[in-house]
Amino acid sequence: MKRILKLLLVLSAVSSLFLAGCGDDDSTEIGSSSTTAGGSSTATHPGLEGSITVSGAKSLADAFDRIGEDFTAANPAVEVTFTFDSSSMLATQILDGAPADVFASADEANMTRLTDARLIAGKPVVFARNELIIITKPGNPERIRSLADLADAGVVSLCGEDVPCGRYAKEALDAADVVIPESSVTRGQNAGATLTAVAEGDAIAGIVYVTDALGAGDSIESVELPDGENVIAGYPIGVREASTNSAVAKAFVAYVLSDEGQATLAAFGFLGPT
Repeated sequence: MKRILKLLLVLSAVSSLFLAGCGDDDSTEIGSSSTTAGGSSTATHPGLEGSITVSGAKSLADAFDRIGEDFTAANPAVEVTFTFDSSSMLATQILDGAPADVFASADEANMTRLTDARLIAGKPVVFARNELIIITKPGNPERIRSLADLADAGVVSLCGEDVPCGRYAKEALDAADVVIPESSVTRGQNAGATLTAVAEGDAIAGIVYVTDALGAGDSIESVELPDGENVIAGYPIGVREASTNSAVAKAFVAYVLSDEGQATLAAFGFLGPT
């Protein structure tokens, strides 16, 4: 079965489990912090307090919003503020002095920009992976079935050339020996903007992450790429060397890497780190 169908089945099962658990005082919502036999959450850190800012790739927005809710619910004295945009934009902002305690990138290259500048404490860790997918207007009016069909489909929405999802799309198109005339391409600042161009009818089709397509509902239609044509995106995360609250920043990263955090990421369509 295709991966997108598997993910939809997983999400359906998650929803069913949650509904079945409503009214059971001992149940825990899927995606929220689970509890140990003693009743304490593995996300809970007694005495942890203060605020942090997390700069994350736009494709992480929905999953990280949920993770942030669960993390702060377990630690009521903690506040997490998110900034979402393309990883390249966020890395540039951090290099220019923008405050951030945690950086979560959609690629290794932009994280390397920060590690090379000694702005990340320790070694970043890959916490999730993602894949690409073709999206079309509802109903797929041009009957797009493969990357090859994008060459003359009309206006195609791609992420900016320096944005991770744009570079991943180029890698996939190059590997398939497909050339889309630049005059037929509209560029989005990030994966969200790239999808919006298709959803709002400004483009016939586009290439985004699987997670973006899952979150778009009926506003687009999806066409999966075969394994041999797809590209796997690795997402690293790290704590800023200049974090003003490294204790909370490290605890947040630990939660993202925990079983609970990984379950939430999987529920939003992300692949595991390995």
